[in-house]
Amino acid sequence: MGRDVMAIRILLADDHRLILEGLRLAFEEVDGIEVVGTASEGRQVLPLIARTNPDLVLLDMRLPDMDGLACLDRIRKLHPSVKVVMLSACEESSRIRTALKRGASAYIVKTVNPMDIPTAVRQVFEPAIYFGTAVLGEVDPAAAAGLTEREVAMLRAIARGLSNAAISKEFWVTEQTVKFHLTNIYRKLNVKNRTEASRYAYQHGLVDDLVVA
Repeated sequence: MGRDVMAIRILLADDHRLILEGLRLAFEEVDGIEVVGTASEGRQVLPLIARTNPDLVLLDMRLPDMDGLACLDRIRKLHPSVKVVMLSACEESSRIRTALKRGASAYIVKTVNPMDIPTAVRQVFEPAIYFGTAVLGEVDPAAAAGLTEREVAMLRAIARGLSNAAISKEFWVTEQTVKFHLTNIYRKLNVKNRTEASRYAYQHGLVDDLVVA
């Protein structure tokens, strides 16, 4: 069966109970994602992977008995088909690059809105890397704002002056889907409308020309 009809199975690993519960609640609000287990210690992760067969592990960078990168290394060695997304309060670009080079599919900082994490997880199963908000340094402005690849494309379409109807035709989606993406874009960029979003795209070099309808 295809990924579109099968739930993404996720294992959560974080030593903070409140964060674990917050993540669980965030995933319960969306269809197509199933939390199959939780771990609060690094030593619990590998046995739980073997027992629950997840598609992805959302892994805290710092666990009480094992460094997150060391745990990542073990997962990649023993369960190479399981994707790993690192979750951390650290925003250092060098730390992010290290995690990605060692096999993480994505890196999310804990300042991101928990309700955006399911979208990030979905992106892992598409050809994109997602960075949480407030990731600074060498990361591009779109990634730093927490925009997905599709949202960046739609932001550029807005900046080109395309209407919702034109965007829906260009991306082969419904106008309702376009509105959904635009709402997310406005929220992530902290703007009120397409004009302000277009200016953001222009000011941050995402488009060469600005068209304001």
